[in-house]
Amino acid sequence: MDSSRRTMGELVRERWGDHRPGLWFEGRDISHHQVAAGAAARAALLAELLPPGAEPHVGVLLDNTPEYPLWLSAAALAGAAVAGINPTRRGPELARDIRHTECRVLVTELTHLPLLDGLELPGVRVLVTDTHAYADLLRSYEGAKPDAGAAGPDSRFLLLFTSGSTGAPKAAICTQGRIAAAGLSLVDHFGVRSDDTHYICMPMFHGNAVIADWAPALAAGARIALRRRFSASGFLPDVRACGATYFTYVGRAVQYLLATPARPDDRDNPLRTGFGTEAGAVDAAAFEKRFGARLIEGYGSSEGGAAIRRTPGTPAGAIGRAAPSDDLAVIDPATRRECPPAVFAEDGRLLNGADAIGELVNRGASPFEGYWRNPDAEAARRRGESPRRGDAGAEEGWYWTGDLFYRDADGFLYFAGRTDDRLRVDSENLAAAMIENILARYEDAAAVAVYAVPDPVAGDQVMATLALKEGARFEPLTFMEFLRAQPDLGTKMAPRFVRIVERMPVTATNKIHRVGLRREGFRCPDPVWWRPPGEPAYRTLPAAEVDGLVAQYRAHGREELLAR
Repeated sequence: MDSSRRTMGELVRERWGDHRPGLWFEGRDISHHQVAAGAAARAALLAELLPPGAEPHVGVLLDNTPEYPLWLSAAALAGAAVAGINPTRRGPELARDIRHTECRVLVTELTHLPLLDGLELPGVRVLVTDTHAYADLLRSYEGAKPDAGAAGPDSRFLLLFTSGSTGAPKAAICTQGRIAAAGLSLVDHFGVRSDDTHYICMPMFHGNAVIADWAPALAAGARIALRRRFSASGFLPDVRACGATYFTYVGRAVQYLLATPARPDDRDNPLRTGFGTEAGAVDAAAFEKRFGARLIEGYGSSEGGAAIRRTPGTPAGAIGRAAPSDDLAVIDPATRRECPPAVFAEDGRLLNGADAIGELVNRGASPFEGYWRNPDAEAARRRGESPRRGDAGAEEGWYWTGDLFYRDADGFLYFAGRTDDRLRVDSENLAAAMIENILARYEDAAAVAVYAVPDPVAGDQVMATLALKEGARFEPLTFMEFLRAQPDLGTKMAPRFVRIVERMPVTATNKIHRVGLRREGFRCPDPVWWRPPGEPAYRTLPAAEVDGLVAQYRAHGREELLAR
């Protein structure tokens, strides 16, 4: 059967009668059959709670507890959509997310119940999972059997919020058919077996955990193991306790794992594979050497607009080639023409980054299914006027990813950051991700973030934030010697400012909170080192010099840019 026409409801129903261990949480297992039975009971409850004519949307404001996959499975059976609610949102922003996705039922737990205090949520029925009232409510629906007939491949299944780094978060629509196809595809790609265990330690309101971890496990009949919240110190004990063979990661999770104290028995674990984004080639190699498990970097988004797959022969540092169904190109947004291939030095340094780096665009039939109630955001993804392919004229409806890439002569694609992570230093375009990959080699760095701060006269300057390993101190001379020793560090790439933090600020999905870092710039509470123009070494930036530096911006009419 065509995998694109399968539904998540069918995959849930297939686990009925499967009495093998299916879900591990905090040392206890329940069977696949029990998960399917619990999903059927919750699907029946949901059908009773939704008012006539209401959108079949249920909000889930939970940590990674068993109730999360149970409600995902219930929604799959009921033909409903789950809106994963981010528990780091607060007040009016949190209320906006719930109201925007038109959730008439909100599932939460006592830990998060205080977040709802004082919020205006008219018509929303709140279920609190760890209460007697919830258990009594479900008891009435025990004995329900899973029926996947309420949903088809085109039924909405997920409303996945973007990170919301600029403006209100957008809710990407994902249908049952697309998520089922993604899960089945990853089963084939990674050779997922029914006796595998997928460890889910990334938050389940994020697409990474649901699409790349839970969905392939469900499709293969593999067991899942849950961690309430990611813990670097708890990772290896969990992996050993549940027998995890696979996990997913995003953001700086891998760096946090590598920052834990090394032990002689670190390789004594059942892991085979980790799959995710933003680990970087240096940390991926270090992870495999230490823990014995291979990390595979991939590329995809909640929107599903473009996908890159790693294939045999993929060069170091590259993510892979376009998925067979995609026609991906690296486009210069200014000229709307394809960028030239990357040119590398013998040591692997990119020589023509200013020309080769552009935005990744899918010129094929994109599986992007839109944003919930947000036509302007959809139009920004599917530009009204798309780039020209030679002299063939403009193509309508190409999908613009918002991510920077470059491509080598063999078609392999390399990630270079988000479009809002591009820096322009002395008229040269730079990508923050490329500089981060270089600075990640600094042996005392546990985590690195690179971003733009405005130049007093024109363009940008490079600023880096470093979180140091335990017990390490920032030594400016050592750092300067490190920079000079990097063969691929371009003349414009060395940071003008270096901020030292105890812990890197991150979002709920462990991605670096660059918006906050950019907003604070060099006027921040942490120690900052800088290289004044014309000086060869870093020195501290005291408050008195900050005032003088700001005066330079004011003199050129650019002080307001410091607050961006």
